[in-house]
Amino acid sequence: MGILPAENRFAEHMEKFMGMALALAAKAASLGETPVGAVVVQGGSVLGTGYNRVEIDKDPIAHAEIVALREAARITGDWRLPDVTVYVTLEPCIMCAAAMLHARVKRLVFGARDDRWGAVGSLFDLSHDPRLNHEFEVISGFMEAESQQLLRDFFSGLRKTT
Repeated sequence: MGILPAENRFAEHMEKFMGMALALAAKAASLGETPVGAVVVQGGSVLGTGYNRVEIDKDPIAHAEIVALREAARITGDWRLPDVTVYVTLEPCIMCAAAMLHARVKRLVFGARDDRWGAVGSLFDLSHDPRLNHEFEVISGFMEAESQQLLRDFFSGLRKTT
């Protein structure tokens, strides 16, 4: 990934906030949800958090990123979130990447790649599509092993019960 010494402060924040996202993902798993957690941060302050709630809420769009972005928009009183960084344990899907584009987020930091649904580098790359009106920086693979392990453990547990 190549974080430069001048970016050490940001790197420290990355570990803190991705750790929060991982804890949210673990909470989702404990509730029977796919373990994905998200944290929206601006200037070192958390504006929104979320974990997958699709099954709990019976809502197909209750992904961790959407839940966290909605909370951040409520907190700021604006749907535009141009100075935020979104930390999420799994590469966002098309819907979540599009929500980040619409919200005008500045940066995304994610853990595990998603070869089936990933929309910021794996399957598609909506974060840097010149046809769209906004782009955002992407830092991928941050705390990837921890993110992947949560997913492996969750799906392994599901296979054992079926």
